[in-house]
Amino acid sequence: EKNKTNKSYVIVIMIQNIVKLSCLGLFLSLISCGDETLPKPKGQLSLEYPKAKYSKLESNCSFTFDKNNLALIKDKSCAFEINYPKMKATIYLTHKSVNNNIDNLLRDAQKLTYDHVVKADDITEQPFINGKKKVYGMFYEVGGNAATNAQFYATDSTKNFIVGSVYFYAKPNFDSILPAAQYLKEDMRRIMETLEWKQ
Repeated sequence: EKNKTNKSYVIVIMIQNIVKLSCLGLFLSLISCGDETLPKPKGQLSLEYPKAKYSKLESNCSFTFDKNNLALIKDKSCAFEINYPKMKATIYLTHKSVNNNIDNLLRDAQKLTYDHVVKADDITEQPFINGKKKVYGMFYEVGGNAATNAQFYATDSTKNFIVGSVYFYAKPNFDSILPAAQYLKEDMRRIMETLEWKQ
């Protein structure tokens, strides 16, 4: 009789301990899950670049413009490569002489942009007119995973015609290059807006 009582007492104590441990485990799991657990997002590059500082590019060419002081310039007979090593990108500027061929030059410049339409999500055209400096052109923003995200052409319509485009060395992935793409787009605008023809 006494043995049975002892066994019953031990069993009751064990059950109480199991219940206490279960409650403690449940309590701990509840307080540790205060924040909702979410899947880890895909990594995006968080790139920051120093504020651009510009200076006028002087050359023997028939035009001049402001260039970013961080960029490295190669001049190949007035065809400029403006390199940005940290961004793995280059802005290409090509100068052509106008000689009763303005229509062909315009057509070629537009074709260069719209060749990217297969990969582009959209292409936005922004006309540019500076009557005082006789600079007329078009700035293109290319959305999506195209090889270039910005291009422009500018001309005085009588002597000079310039085409500019930015290309990244890596395979384009718009989300990952977005900070660099925005930075270079502003540099291209600056080139276009500060473009002047030499007399």
